[in-house]
Formats: sequence, structure tokens, C-alpha cells
Amino acid sequence: MNGQRPPREESADALLTRLGRLTAVARERVEVQQARVELAEALQREMLPARLPQAPGLRAAARYAPARDGLDIGGDWYDGFELGDGTLGFSIGDVQGHDVEAAAFMGQVRMALRAVASTVSDPGEILGRVNDLLVSVDGPLFATCSFLRFDPATNELYSARAGHVGAVWAATGGRGGVAEDVGGLPLGIISGERYPVTRRRWTRPGAYVLLTDGVVEGPSFSIEEGLARVTQLVTAGVGLDPGSLADRVMRVAGRTGHLDDAAVLVLSHQGLSPIPISEATRPY
Repeated sequence: MNGQRPPREESADALLTRLGRLTAVARERVEVQQARVELAEALQREMLPARLPQAPGLRAAARYAPARDGLDIGGDWYDGFELGDGTLGFSIGDVQGHDVEAAAFMGQVRMALRAVASTVSDPGEILGRVNDLLVSVDGPLFATCSFLRFDPATNELYSARAGHVGAVWAATGGRGGVAEDVGGLPLGIISGERYPVTRRRWTRPGAYVLLTDGVVEGPSFSIEEGLARVTQLVTAGVGLDPGSLADRVMRVAGRTGHLDDAAVLVLSHQGLSPIPISEATRPY
């Protein structure tokens, strides 16, 4: 013996009391976290549009699914709105991070895109101005995004990409693929970033599908495999109404084992499908 007194054993009553306090603290933390998750999801659903614009020959539909475990609710969004010049604007994106902050930041980005698009028609300039705005406020988050403008007078699509996953296209006759257009960095990282614009004209019946990486990437398979599966589904279901096609694409997210939330935006044209103007003489 070294002369030190042995530690006093804790009585059963004291142990139960301490365990009760620890349990109460743990329960409170779980309840707080659950409340934040529910608030984030409510914020996100309330900020997503109740309807999407349509045009002669063009129909749109979208779907959103929260994270599977409820803890990784994030900032995925989709949007569609009419512009003053008669064109239609569509966006989809994904905020880095999760929880209430990401959902709130998503709302800010979505509203900024709408505000800038009301005065600027070029998708690349829209993304550039929103990017500079986000950088100027020095926020902690950033977002990937694709912005697309459809002109019903010319049946042309103008699109730009800020670090976002490529869209999936398909046309009648079994043709389809991933539109890996040149893009820029995500929004909110570096000011002065440029976002190239790709112009397409719809010339055959088809669909153009925008999505977030939660749809195509997860523990079960890589983003490349996920995009390949979506391409197969869109190519096979190109004649479906956009809502049914969006449902099919969203089911891919369930098979990835995704932990992130997921969003899908489908544009479907009855008589035409998108072909890059520079490749108009080369059919898909």
C-alpha cells in the first residue's frame, strides 16, 4: 500500500441519479438535433416552388427527397420561373454543408438567382453576378448550380454550370448521354469567375434532366455509375410525362444508399430535343 485511500464506491442511488442526469442531457441533445433537422427540412420545402412554368410543347416537373437518415438535410434546390421577356428560367443546385444554415443559404442563393435573372438574360452572366455577390458577403458556405433559360420563340436552351453535376439528355430513337458542358467553379468561392454558356436548339422529341449528386452518388455506387443508370432510365422513358420520368430518376437515389438529400428537374419537349447549335448537323 502507498498510503493512499482507496476510492469510495458510488452508492446505487447516486449512480442512478447521475445516470438519470446523463440520460436527460443526451435526450435533450437528440431533441435539439431533431428539431434542427425538422426546421431545415421545413425551410427547404417551403422555399421550393409550388409550381413550375410551362410553355407550348415544353413541360417541366421536379422531385425532392430529404436525406435518408434525416441528419444530413442539406441545401439542394430546384426552381423555375417566368421572365419578363417571355423566356423561362430554371435552376438546380446544392449547397455545401447541411442543417439549418445550408437550407437558409439555399434560399438566399435561389432568390439571388431570380433577382439577377430579372435584369440579365445570359445564364453565364447570371451565375457570375450571383457568385460575386456571395463572395462579397464573405459567407462560410458555397453552392454548385446549373442555370438554364428556355426561349419558346426559338426553341433554344441556354445553360451555364457552376461546379454542378452534368445534365442527362435523351431523344427518341434510343439516343442519350450526359451533357458535360464546360463550367466554372461553385458559387461563393472566388470573385470574377466566368461561366461559359452552351446553346442548344430542340429539334426532336426528348428530355433534358437536371439533378443533384445525391441522386447519383452514394455508398452503393459511384457518381459515374449513377449517371449511367439515370441515362438508361431517361433514354428508355423519354416518351413519359415529365412527372413519371422524374419519379423514375428519383428512385435511383434510393438505390445509391445516399446520405445526402436529392433533387431532380425534368424538362420535356413534345416535338423537339436539345442539340448544341455548333453540332446541329450531327444528330445524337
